[in-house]
Amino acid sequence: MEKLATGTSHAKVILLGEHAVVYGQPAIALPLPDLAMTATIEAREEGQIVIAQGYQGPLATMAEVYEGVRQLIVRLLRHFNAIKTPFTLRIQSSIPQERGMGSSAASAIAIVRAFFAFFETELSDAELQRWANIEEAITHGSPSGIDAATTAHDVPVWFVKGEKPEPMSMALHGTLIIADTGVHGQTGLAVSVVREQLDNEPEATRPHIDALGQIARETREDLANDDIQSLGRHMNDAQSHLSALGVSHPKLDELINAANQAGALGAKLTGGGVGGAMLALAQSDEDVQRIIQALEAAGAQEVWAQRYPQM
Repeated sequence: MEKLATGTSHAKVILLGEHAVVYGQPAIALPLPDLAMTATIEAREEGQIVIAQGYQGPLATMAEVYEGVRQLIVRLLRHFNAIKTPFTLRIQSSIPQERGMGSSAASAIAIVRAFFAFFETELSDAELQRWANIEEAITHGSPSGIDAATTAHDVPVWFVKGEKPEPMSMALHGTLIIADTGVHGQTGLAVSVVREQLDNEPEATRPHIDALGQIARETREDLANDDIQSLGRHMNDAQSHLSALGVSHPKLDELINAANQAGALGAKLTGGGVGGAMLALAQSDEDVQRIIQALEAAGAQEVWAQRYPQM
């Protein structure tokens, strides 16, 4: 057993396919390696202490929003036959919570990696995903798996529900800009909005879901070929369909309009919607600065820019 061990992960965004992925359509998720999560485990004389954003104290008294994390840690300790092993677990994160960026999955990935390193045990990718989904299932009820797959890897992920996530190649010279509306996203509520429309107005709703799936398929080619003009158009088209499904929000619309007026190639919500975050695509460094200034002027709470190496 190591005296000190570390596990890492990072944030993610869904580029395309939100909500449609629930109904069998593909989705594309991108890693955000600049927004990192680190879990560090250190041996101690006695006690099991967790230090995280919003909680500092014994493992046994973790509850509510941290219940998924507590359950995961207990299951890991049981797996290693170390249920009473004393430790301090520190979780440090630059990922905003409740913004559709995979904070929950990223914490699970980092914790699992840290515990396997602490107990000097090899960890396969399949095992990592299985362990991370324990926390995700408790926290979110019925996770698709896309968050755990993307927060664990530094490459884009092609995801179809019920199928193994598929790493994608990407040649993207543009820059993604992510902006926080300041309104907590409500994924469960947003999913219910779409489900209600599909149940009661299937003929009007199903075409939007199918269109989002087709946009994701076409965007896969955009990413592989570095066609950022087409990618921007597809982002705008997707936003139109997501708005028609009722999952946008006045604050999202305000930031999306601000980005487009400042020269973004495309802009859309990301994740569940009804608040949360949005994405904009910029071609040049000058465009990036202009779009960021426009988003801040429109009331964005935080703004991040993510550039990608060739993948």
